[in-house]
Amino acid sequence: MAASCSLVCFRFSNGSVNNADKLDFTMYKSADEKNPRKKSRRMMVAETNRLSYVGSNFGAGSLKCNNLCKYYVGVLNKQTMQMELHSAQLFNMQPVIPGETTNAAKPPDTSKTYRDKVDSLIEAFGTNKQKRALSSRRLNQVGSDTLQQAVAKAASTVIDQKGLEALQQEVAETEAQGDLALHLPPCNADADKPENVYPFDDLLSPVEFEALEKAGSKLAALTPEELQKMKDEGGCQSVVKRLENMPTVGDARDNTARCAYYLSLLLKLARQKSITRKCELQNMVSTSMRAKLAAYSLALLLHMGHMTADLTLLHRDLGITEARMTEIAKSMGLTLSRPARGKDDEAGQRDEHRHASLVLPLVKYDQFMERRKRKKMH
Repeated sequence: MAASCSLVCFRFSNGSVNNADKLDFTMYKSADEKNPRKKSRRMMVAETNRLSYVGSNFGAGSLKCNNLCKYYVGVLNKQTMQMELHSAQLFNMQPVIPGETTNAAKPPDTSKTYRDKVDSLIEAFGTNKQKRALSSRRLNQVGSDTLQQAVAKAASTVIDQKGLEALQQEVAETEAQGDLALHLPPCNADADKPENVYPFDDLLSPVEFEALEKAGSKLAALTPEELQKMKDEGGCQSVVKRLENMPTVGDARDNTARCAYYLSLLLKLARQKSITRKCELQNMVSTSMRAKLAAYSLALLLHMGHMTADLTLLHRDLGITEARMTEIAKSMGLTLSRPARGKDDEAGQRDEHRHASLVLPLVKYDQFMERRKRKKMH
């Protein structure tokens, strides 16, 4: 619990503090005030934007001088010109790094557990009260084992009734739903219009959309030659395709240009391995984050292309496999298709690009069968 103290003196182990005003100090005291050995224990915490410091008046890291003598701090009252003395404590503030342990882990004793050793000591030297508690705990353990056996028997009965394959399918569907929640944008499956299934404002808020006015106007002003140069230099093909097919004038052209610029930012982020943030900290772009970026990019492309998007160009821009892109499109309930075979197919000019369209009602794919197919392929 938090505590108040009149005066406290600090000593930081890794140097002096230049801006003490930026430190947030909090003192904690032991909640066990009835124990004479613990009621005087105090812990001081100093927090900054980059690091936290912790000091205490007990334990291995405490200063022994607090036990050998008393410290006082004199405060001069400028009005009365008298010195007031206040008792004080010294705290050695140590930096705390998350995930770092101070004590080396001891190798476990595989021959006998700690609980077994304590039980042996209680049996040999424990009081009558401790022995009764030990006996009660062992009886409860027997009851717990009996309960586990009953649960195992009930599970076996359910498997016999439903069948193992049916249970595996239920588990696969549950896991698939959990995976979807990690990367899918907000979805309204009961929407009456395709454009309301993945609302545009959930992909790009009105505030963000307004902030893209200047950047979007620059893309809208690109000439056909500049677009061709961007295409030849390996720019995002999904963005180039949308810019090539923009409306000629009006708000529709401006909206498409803004969305294209935002899409280019998403694709650029997905291709990076790490993101550098404040204080030069780097966060890795995980696989789940890359899948989330792919889902949001696909939803944005649907709004830009009359609820149809080119999956082949998108997966190339994202740097992921076509199979992964197809899996994300299926998880969004989209309809997959390839252009129909035409007269020019024999000449080798057939468009092999795969497209995804949002058609109501959404397609519900069999997740369990998809996983079975991937296992057979491996």
